[in-house]
Amino acid sequence: MKILIIEDDLSLINGLSFAIKKQGYDLDIARTSSEAALIWENGKYDLVVLDVSLPDGSGFDVCTNIRRTSKVPIIFLTAADEETDIIMGLDIGGDDYITKPFKLAVLMSRINALIRRSNNFSQPDTELNSNGLSVQLLKGKVYKNGECIELTASEYKLLCLFMKNPDIVLSSEQILSKLWDCNENYVDNNTVTVYIRRLRTKIEDDPSKPQMIVTVRCMGYKWNTLN
Repeated sequence: MKILIIEDDLSLINGLSFAIKKQGYDLDIARTSSEAALIWENGKYDLVVLDVSLPDGSGFDVCTNIRRTSKVPIIFLTAADEETDIIMGLDIGGDDYITKPFKLAVLMSRINALIRRSNNFSQPDTELNSNGLSVQLLKGKVYKNGECIELTASEYKLLCLFMKNPDIVLSSEQILSKLWDCNENYVDNNTVTVYIRRLRTKIEDDPSKPQMIVTVRCMGYKWNTLN
């Protein structure tokens, strides 16, 4: 397993490197967005840890570029803790968003959970079909009415979770525990709202009037099997 850290704070890099290598992961480090672009072209990674503020640009742009070619899990690790920053990070394809200061043990738990979940979803051998959507689990591809649609890793996992549990109400807590497989108290439940909204824009005919992922008031969300 190989992780890419994109961060310019040398003291933080040293601490992260020690903890990540101790877990048995291989590691590459980029301190600028241009260096990250070069390393990304030459390597294959199982997870990216990404700062928002880089010396030569924004981590948001790095994330957007990565998402053009890869569903690799991305964790934003940044001091940018404004709600708008968090929403933007998740909207453009981030799988998690951790603000500084943070507990190293929590970060490692998130890293392990995301890699574990990503591997679990990349190796199934079945196909899901519902409401004009087809998910080829072996290839990680999603089709709507025969046309391939692009989803981030978290959107893909969320869609699979719903389609595997049709017409069953899932609470925000259940969704979070399935996506991260760790202590969901570290994750704001509003994160689920962001993921749901983002997925609806890609699969619903009219995202403002969702028919597939419906909200069940005071309970959670449900995959509605259409006739």
